[in-house]
Amino acid sequence: MARSRRTATRRKFLGTAAVAGAGLMIVPRHVLGRGMQAPSDTLAIAGIGCGGKGTSDLQGVASERIVALCDVDFRHASSSVTAFPDAKRYADFRVMLDEQPGIDAVTVSTPDHTHAVIALEAMRRGKHVFCQKPLTRTIQECQKLMAVARETKVATQMGNQGHAMDHTPQIREMLEAGLIGTVREVDFWTNRPIWPQGLLRPTELHHVPEHVHWDLWLGPVKERPYHPRYYHPFNWRGWWDFGTGALGDIACHSMDAAFWTYDLREPASVTAETTPLYPEAAPASSRIVYEFPARGGRGPITAVWRDGSIRPPRSEAFDGEIWPGMSSGQLFVGDRGILVAGIYGEQPRLYPRALQEAVEQAPPAEKYPRSKGIFDEWIAACKGEGTPSSSFVEHSGPLTEMALLGNLAVRTGETIRWDAQKGTAGSAAADALLGDEYRAGWSL
Repeated sequence: MARSRRTATRRKFLGTAAVAGAGLMIVPRHVLGRGMQAPSDTLAIAGIGCGGKGTSDLQGVASERIVALCDVDFRHASSSVTAFPDAKRYADFRVMLDEQPGIDAVTVSTPDHTHAVIALEAMRRGKHVFCQKPLTRTIQECQKLMAVARETKVATQMGNQGHAMDHTPQIREMLEAGLIGTVREVDFWTNRPIWPQGLLRPTELHHVPEHVHWDLWLGPVKERPYHPRYYHPFNWRGWWDFGTGALGDIACHSMDAAFWTYDLREPASVTAETTPLYPEAAPASSRIVYEFPARGGRGPITAVWRDGSIRPPRSEAFDGEIWPGMSSGQLFVGDRGILVAGIYGEQPRLYPRALQEAVEQAPPAEKYPRSKGIFDEWIAACKGEGTPSSSFVEHSGPLTEMALLGNLAVRTGETIRWDAQKGTAGSAAADALLGDEYRAGWSL
């Protein structure tokens, strides 16, 4: 009996020593003092795409442990290397996930064409995923991400930060309070593109710099020669193989409040007018009209998207004031007045001015909770606390799918009639653009 007790005591000691040697990963929070986060409460996060937007995304989760950085060009991502010098660096996200199975979560801040393959691989390995907008480049990719997120139940969030700002619930509360009356039209406009669009593929050849992993940058899409001006590191967004144009860049921001307030999914039709079309690049400007049927107690709504610095008609509700000084924004047209806000929902204000004066005196009651921020929501959900407001299944997936229908209308020149049950867009040409073929070695 004594020997048994000694053996048990030795096992307990060895187990305790092993935990101590592993870096004190289960220190209770109260031992560390007020404001300190226990190592056991800290996520191991990897950043995939660490330059450009990836820089700020990593800063957004810097309260956790950044254990790995993955990028095809660490010269472009040098600020992240400086910020997180202890993080191990990789060019291929698949190698990183193989070598570091202890990663809890990833941020995906790459060009649109690699969002789906990276996010899917991470979710299938049980990693939580924060992915930049738009969630995917194609509608079939979007549907696949929603299905896998639903299956794996990991915490997901898309980077449309306006949804987690106070202005977006304020807009919904003002609209639902009927301050501008019944809304039948919503307009969106943007100064994008601020990159090349409406052009043919460049034909000149360039050597790939030694610091750029061009094959990994291409990922699943068809091979093409490297070009320092038109593709990497920034001007990829206007090419259909890599990006989703101005609509993909901004719609998940500016359309968010309207989508959330009025459940703007499954439009009856989508039509587009554009400047001249090119086979591989988005046009220089476009006007896209979505017609949404009556739904859930509201009447039909027309949503009009404009890019290339085209603005909606000036409303008489401005009381003689010039157009609000926003290069991009959203405008709700009611039968009593209008509501104007920036693309993230910032600075919402009502016209005629008497409506704004009234709402400042008596703002509507708060119906919707305010968020601590897009990153804080996701981090908390990764730790089992709550659900992110822009999760793939509940919000950002359906929002992205709706927005991308506009690109089908642009590319085909046809009226898109979306049948969500059948997964068809109303024509063979449009259905062919719902997905894409991937290079050998890449798949969903």
